[in-house]
Amino acid sequence: MVDPEALARDTSALVQVPSVTGSERAVLERLGELATALGLEAELHEHDLAALRRHPGQPGWEAERDELVGLSVTLHGGAPGRLCLNGHVDVVPPGEERWSHGPWSGRLEGGFVHGRGALDMKGGVAAALHGLAALRDDAEAVPTVVLQAVASEEDGGMGAFAALERDADFDACLSTEPTGFAVVCAQAGALTFRGVVHGRGAHAALRLAGRSALDRYVPLHQALQAHERELNREVAHAAMAALELPYPVSVGRVRAGEWSSSVPDRLEFEGRLGVRVGEDVEQARSALLAALQDGEDPPVEIEWTGGQFASGETPVEHAWVRVVAAAVEAERGAPARLAGVSYGADMRLYCARGIPTVMVGTSGLELAHAVDERVRVDDLAALARIVAGAVRRYPASASPVGERA
Repeated sequence: MVDPEALARDTSALVQVPSVTGSERAVLERLGELATALGLEAELHEHDLAALRRHPGQPGWEAERDELVGLSVTLHGGAPGRLCLNGHVDVVPPGEERWSHGPWSGRLEGGFVHGRGALDMKGGVAAALHGLAALRDDAEAVPTVVLQAVASEEDGGMGAFAALERDADFDACLSTEPTGFAVVCAQAGALTFRGVVHGRGAHAALRLAGRSALDRYVPLHQALQAHERELNREVAHAAMAALELPYPVSVGRVRAGEWSSSVPDRLEFEGRLGVRVGEDVEQARSALLAALQDGEDPPVEIEWTGGQFASGETPVEHAWVRVVAAAVEAERGAPARLAGVSYGADMRLYCARGIPTVMVGTSGLELAHAVDERVRVDDLAALARIVAGAVRRYPASASPVGERA
């Protein structure tokens, strides 16, 4: 039985512990205390950050940190199989605008839990925790389930990568990211990059004697827009094709010039490249580099920075998809929608290990990373019941879920 009030209180308790990416220890310790109070086994892990950064497969990072901590919460089951729940506890900064209740208030009001991370995704982690707790009395009838609560999702996924380096022996995984209760079977990749465009400086009064890096950048920006159109032409994956823009290419920062009366000789830009489902990351990088060749000397310089999110997918016909979709339908009273998303997530790290993985979570994704972020308490309770329902359905699946995709 899921207690919505207790779930709301625990979500509030997690929101009240600030955990901007890079500083997650305190919230993971608090989560461990909540898990223990619910009668579950919790273990805090200190990962070898230096070794992970040297690992050739590591997914990149952006935030400064001097440690990487994770938490595993285990329900030991008596049925065959081993399942994983995944969720991250790091959050983005609260921003500069005023919040109605304060970003770390965790206020319970109007049927919502308010605060940074309530939606994305401390509420989802708390729901997974309470879904596990609801299974304690039926433990002999369900498989063993491990909740991997991780850090560093927002800046690349190093926390999930570290958790999987430690323990990847799972038959399937459910991540409780906010999805509006759609069963997400495919996620695009996202690669961040920094570019440098060189020009030739001159006095503004004699600008023709120079070559403005800004003027050179304008057609390059148009080339990025053309590359986006090409990426989104005839999208093959059905779940991704349903999106308005499956694979965005965007520039988020541009900086050029030091003096208003000078022709700028250098421009820096930073952006984000969408990676198509099933596309090799190196191929995606090469295609962007080719699109930015303008024939000028020196050529545009591109550096791949921060988090490097590959794509990920679990076939819609996979048994695990059917199991989770059945749990969603039982809770929501309507067939579950199978979907793709245009953003990167930890899901792809599990898929890369051959672990069939889907995402299901609460509504309100538009409030993620926004001022006055909040999550509905009844959505959290529904998600906890879906988690428990999916685990209960696992042994009765008509096809072996443990067949890796």
